Amino acid sequence: MALGRGRRPEAPAGPSLSPSRAADFKTCPLLFRFRTIDKLPELPSADQIRGTLVHAVLERLFDLPAAGRTPEAAAALVAPEWDKLLTQDPSLAEIFTTPPPVAAGTAGAAGETGAAGETGAAGETGAAGALPPAVDPAAVAVDPAAVAAEADATGQAALIDVPADDAEAARVAAFLSSATALLSGYFAVEDPQRLQPAERETLISTVIGDDLLLRGYIDRLDVSPAGDMRVVDYKTGGAPREAFEGRALFQLKFYALVLWRTRGIVPRVLRLLYLKDAEVCDYSPEAGELERFERTLTALSAAIERAKRERDFRPKPSRLCGWCRHQQLCPEFGGTPPPFPELPLTIVQPATPDVEPDRVGALLRDDPLG
Repeated sequence: MALGRGRRPEAPAGPSLSPSRAADFKTCPLLFRFRTIDKLPELPSADQIRGTLVHAVLERLFDLPAAGRTPEAAAALVAPEWDKLLTQDPSLAEIFTTPPPVAAGTAGAAGETGAAGETGAAGETGAAGALPPAVDPAAVAVDPAAVAAEADATGQAALIDVPADDAEAARVAAFLSSATALLSGYFAVEDPQRLQPAERETLISTVIGDDLLLRGYIDRLDVSPAGDMRVVDYKTGGAPREAFEGRALFQLKFYALVLWRTRGIVPRVLRLLYLKDAEVCDYSPEAGELERFERTLTALSAAIERAKRERDFRPKPSRLCGWCRHQQLCPEFGGTPPPFPELPLTIVQPATPDVEPDRVGALLRDDPLG
């Protein structure tokens, strides 16, 4: 098959999107502004760092000979990979001593919508809006993973509350044990001894339209002898109910589009591995669907550029507000955003890759649900 219409970028000269930045704008335009335009710092949570650690272990696991990719070998990699993360960023140890942030309460009223998923052939929907306490979330299809996580939105409270004479050591042990438990979930759904990934933690990118740069990191790419591709993404949160799988698949469709436009092949399978629940979600995209998705991204980029020109990035309250580190600056929580910075009309991303939905900075994963 001939290559599609995408082209390999030489240098970012116009607007760009990664799955994370696209998801930010869809979830809450003000969050997009805080992260991409204001570039406000965000301290990672225990759940985010745990996700980074598990991804690092799974990447290293495939460095071993096939016969050596055992649960015991994976567990043995946890402590060394954690030490590497601490060496690169010693401040990560603060998760064992710093109290978790106190959420101001979920903003919004019944009927307000959260992350708007792509609509169309796949029937995707986004996260439901905040609900009054008397409403049963299950009755209105609120994602149970989100509801359960609200009690400890960052994952830090469980670490801070560990009772022991040597509390910090006990918290570290509990943290590493929880990472090992997620790896057990991985081995429940895949046998790495039978796999030989073609690529791991690979940056892919292309330009669509006149100047829209798409780029992101793939956790793993498997290629069969016949050339069929399978894109695999590890999720360390709980599996969402079916109505919310579209939100999780948005990221993989993004990757599928870039691969199709650069390699001329539509991936055969997009696979989400939910390690906490040991569940697999497979999806097979079609070329026509990816063409529609490309138009969605183009329209999304245009909306971002329009919002920037008009300096109009409004908050969109949802249950995901519970994970937001910028509540004190959000009008929905009584805050005031900082003055809008003076920037070029087109946001040109730096040469370094943009972060992904489960990654903070160069290393850390940041998707609270995955």
